[in-house]
Amino acid sequence: MSLGQFLAPVDWADVFLPTQSVLELFVRASAMYFILFVLLRLVLRRHTGGLGTSDLLVVVLVAEIAGNGINGESFSVVGGAISVATVLLWTYGIEWLQYHVPGLERLVREPKLKLIDGGKLLRRNMRAELITFEELMTQLREQGVQDCAEVKAAYVEADGKISILRYENRG
Repeated sequence: MSLGQFLAPVDWADVFLPTQSVLELFVRASAMYFILFVLLRLVLRRHTGGLGTSDLLVVVLVAEIAGNGINGESFSVVGGAISVATVLLWTYGIEWLQYHVPGLERLVREPKLKLIDGGKLLRRNMRAELITFEELMTQLREQGVQDCAEVKAAYVEADGKISILRYENRG
């Protein structure tokens, strides 16, 4: 890059004016949000660690959209801002709906899955989540449990963490 190109004037219209209509930006961001949401919902559960699927989705989409807005590849700053706002709007809207419409939460959030029932391993459920015996035992030991017989129930939660209910006064 020559010094002349480096000091070239800025085309302010390219920086701030979207090249697509606001409605098109909204529809594109909405479509990508829901496509990725469904795909992540089908594929991810425990692989996201402490993040929920929608949290991971927002981080990825906002980073991608903001990057495009920053480097000017396909969005103006305003276009990028509209797209980011669309993603955040849908995220807030879905969370709001889950809170106000109880049945919707079952569709959007992954239900917990029981891994241990009455001290017995539920191997079919472990297979469904690709959790090995060693992985489960590691999680149990991290929570102070040495043997499955000490566990009344264990669940893999929607965020991928394993929660444990111990027997009371059992020893």
